[in-house]
Amino acid sequence: MTYVTRFAPSPTGPLHIGHAYSALTAFRRARAEGGSFLLRIEDIDRARSRDEYERQIFEDLHWLGLDWPQPVMRQSDRMPAYRAALDRLIDMGLCYPCNCTRGDIRAALSAPQEGTPIEGPDGIIYPGTCRGRSMADAGPTDAIRLDMTRATAHLDALPAFRETGPLFGGVHPLVANDLTVQIGDVILARKDMGTSYHLSVVVDDAEQGVTEVVRGADLFSATWIHVLLQALLGLPILQYYHHGLVRDDTGKRLAKRDDARSIRAYRDDGLSPDQVIEMAGLPVTPSAT
Repeated sequence: MTYVTRFAPSPTGPLHIGHAYSALTAFRRARAEGGSFLLRIEDIDRARSRDEYERQIFEDLHWLGLDWPQPVMRQSDRMPAYRAALDRLIDMGLCYPCNCTRGDIRAALSAPQEGTPIEGPDGIIYPGTCRGRSMADAGPTDAIRLDMTRATAHLDALPAFRETGPLFGGVHPLVANDLTVQIGDVILARKDMGTSYHLSVVVDDAEQGVTEVVRGADLFSATWIHVLLQALLGLPILQYYHHGLVRDDTGKRLAKRDDARSIRAYRDDGLSPDQVIEMAGLPVTPSAT
């Protein structure tokens, strides 16, 4: 099987050196395996996506020495594929509509008997307020959630995935209780997007023939969701490589709002690609090109 990986940024802000680390790690792994490195633009958030940020992504990555096949997949072009996957999960009886706001969720979890809210990959784990609703009652402003208890029970056996990264290496079987307690009923389609990160990334990875996903350790628990969705939709179970995160001097993870640490800012300051690669914590050799 030919090795295929990808780097999939969202054009909602400038890339920073944490993105450089992830993109270069994926690119180098593809080169080492004699495989392919793909670039995908994850622009389902149309309210925040900007053409200028997309152009800057291309420029910054080329400046670092990366290249990729054309044309580039854009998620905004693939809404019918996401809808088809969502409809399949709905037909399985695994989804329900939800009209809870973030305020509603916080209020539901603020009662003394609820204890301290548990944080999952999408923030505070949803308490299941709308779980009894039928899809027949879904309205245009509802989000669509995955009923995690039903989803885990739907499969004869839960899948396992192989992790090849330095932090979580080994085989990781999914556990039903972990998914229901630590992940909860995740959103599969947001009212303003028609899909979600979790659903679209699974559908796109399968469409592009990705064999290994390279990304940051902060997405490790999200991998449980993605592997479950792969199994439910009959898609290949992928291999994963989660790397450490680039942090600032205080130990804080870099984010897109840290414009002062963006690749473009370093370029404008006259740094070379090798200097930025070193700042990201990667060796300059092997060369990115």
